[in-house]
Amino acid sequence: MLSDEEYNKKLRTKLQEEVNEYLEAESDEDAVEELADVLELMKALARQHGSSIEAVEKVRKEKVEKRGAFDEKVFLLHVED
Repeated sequence: MLSDEEYNKKLRTKLQEEVNEYLEAESDEDAVEELADVLELMKALARQHGSSIEAVEKVRKEKVEKRGAFDEKVFLLHVED
């Protein structure tokens, strides 16, 4: 059994591994598989921070309302608050 600190560190390391695997995915199917792994790790990390994936989603929506999303493929170089 890992301590909370060790578990959090291992989750972060695994997240980096899964993101790298996503970046190296050669097909859409492989990419979706890796994104599923990333999402599972995000759920575990949210719990480690005393939160939930639903709370993360709420924050994401608030940020989209304030700053927009990536739907229109616009790439901003700088944003001022």
